[in-house]
Amino acid sequence: MIWKKDNLRLGMVLGVIGPLLGLLLIWQWKLNQASFVDFLEQFLSNNRLITSIGSLSLLANAVLFTIYINTERDETAKGIFISTVVYGIAILILKLFN
Repeated sequence: MIWKKDNLRLGMVLGVIGPLLGLLLIWQWKLNQASFVDFLEQFLSNNRLITSIGSLSLLANAVLFTIYINTERDETAKGIFISTVVYGIAILILKLFN
């Protein structure tokens, strides 16, 4: 099964998908009265939302990272960590230039 593999590339893919799913969950849970496009426009234009929603969406990667570290699949965990760092830097850049 693919989830059992210990692979850097798998970790990077999971690390990219995790925050996107986190973002969808936040939209569904809190702001689903607005369309997803409107939600993204608000998210990308408001510095407070960039920080709070960006951080919350990265929690999905924290969960994935913990699971893969605890099951000793370190290469996959390394890929998740790399993706998380890239997302974090992107959030900081977005916040700085917004």
